[in-house]
Amino acid sequence: MRRAPRSPDLARRWLTFLQNHREAIAAMDFFTVPTLTFGILYCFFVIAHDRRRILHCNVTRNPQAAWVAIQLRETWEEGNEAQRFLLFDRDSKFSADGNATVKVLGWRPLRTAFRSPWQNGVAERWVGSVRRNLLDHIIPLHERHLRRPLAEYTRYYHDDRTHLGLAKHTPTRRTRAQRPPAKVRVESLPRLGKAPSSIPRG
Repeated sequence: MRRAPRSPDLARRWLTFLQNHREAIAAMDFFTVPTLTFGILYCFFVIAHDRRRILHCNVTRNPQAAWVAIQLRETWEEGNEAQRFLLFDRDSKFSADGNATVKVLGWRPLRTAFRSPWQNGVAERWVGSVRRNLLDHIIPLHERHLRRPLAEYTRYYHDDRTHLGLAKHTPTRRTRAQRPPAKVRVESLPRLGKAPSSIPRG
């Protein structure tokens, strides 16, 4: 991530806004994944700031404005509670048409400043997490080949991955396991061969 702007007041006001309205903010972004055939896949996602939940995630080779608009509609058609603000950067894929779609769907679009990923830190941390734990270990062939492990990693991220920002809870508020008796065996179940989750077994 790049450093915060030179003016501390600007950074302080932005961070105060994010903290005070976190339950009303979602963010969307893209990240790229190279394929085995030297192509490029574009992963689109929407993440809620309050519990760091991934509201929607999909993959395409052609991230056109019409496709982005469809993804936005599908995000809240899946039963997710609509946020008041939708945060995104100044990528050309988020065109004027996409901005208009955001407004039609009832949200207030918020664009970050140029070259300021720190302003969308929740989304940036998700990208870093999925790269380290998943994408650094696989090379997909095509969209369908990437969607399956990406969906499985998202389930792990929601149900098993704890966050310091959530007081070591998971986005789905998983019940904390109690310390098992000394004679209970704890078995580790792998997720995608990299991210394990542990469950007690008698």
